[in-house]
Amino acid sequence: MTTPRVWFITGASRGLGRAFTEAVLAAGDRVVAAARNVDPLEPLTDRYPRHLVPLSMDITDRAAVITGVEKAVTAFGHVDVVVNNAGGMLYGMVEEATEAQIRAHMDLNFFGAVWVAQAILPHLRTRDDARLLQVTSMGSGGGMATVGFYGAGKAALDSVSEALAMEVSQFGIKVTIVQMGGYETTLFTTGTTATEPLPEYQDLRTEMETMWGDAVAPPPATAAAVIMELAALADPPRRLIVGSQSFDHVLQMDQMRADDYRKWESLSRKAPG
Repeated sequence: MTTPRVWFITGASRGLGRAFTEAVLAAGDRVVAAARNVDPLEPLTDRYPRHLVPLSMDITDRAAVITGVEKAVTAFGHVDVVVNNAGGMLYGMVEEATEAQIRAHMDLNFFGAVWVAQAILPHLRTRDDARLLQVTSMGSGGGMATVGFYGAGKAALDSVSEALAMEVSQFGIKVTIVQMGGYETTLFTTGTTATEPLPEYQDLRTEMETMWGDAVAPPPATAAAVIMELAALADPPRRLIVGSQSFDHVLQMDQMRADDYRKWESLSRKAPG
């Protein structure tokens, strides 16, 4: 009989984090589910009283994260799998965003994830086959109008996570950058902060909204199944794109970037180094 693992999931009260939490519980594992507001988790807590511990925690508060991680480890004695998932959206053009909006966004999408990783690593080092899943985005490889700061935060987390994976592999900790595609979550509603629109960008804004379209995104549970399979792999990948359409889109973006590099290769090679 396989010993149940203990998961620590941030942003667990809604969207992808909620779907991940439900999948883990259904598999018989235990979860410390962290969120700023844990009230939505009450039905799950009632259903899985011995397997789920809700934890109120604001990941933008480094001191609160350190305290929260200690509580998470204490809850079941250890943590085996961390899903660094909490995040939000800053929607609008780069010029439109205020300093306060930009800093708050980076505090949540980048610094908060770093605080969680720093606080949990000493505990993961004590476990055999510990996993750290850093949830970023399929759009982290390049900026796009109206969601530039979202991409920037996720790109920063991508880069730090690559370095982190190299640093902690010696301890047997396996880090995977999970580049999520689009799913039917509250990211673009309650999870979004919008800028004050400037009229100069209205045509582009309309163009981008038309491009996003009204297509219905798949439910988060379909992604949760992939996360469960990923966490069970003996030798997981450093990066994983989650989503069939997103996989195609990322490969297309990478090819376009490679083509552009080749187009200007002669100019690049005029400089030594």
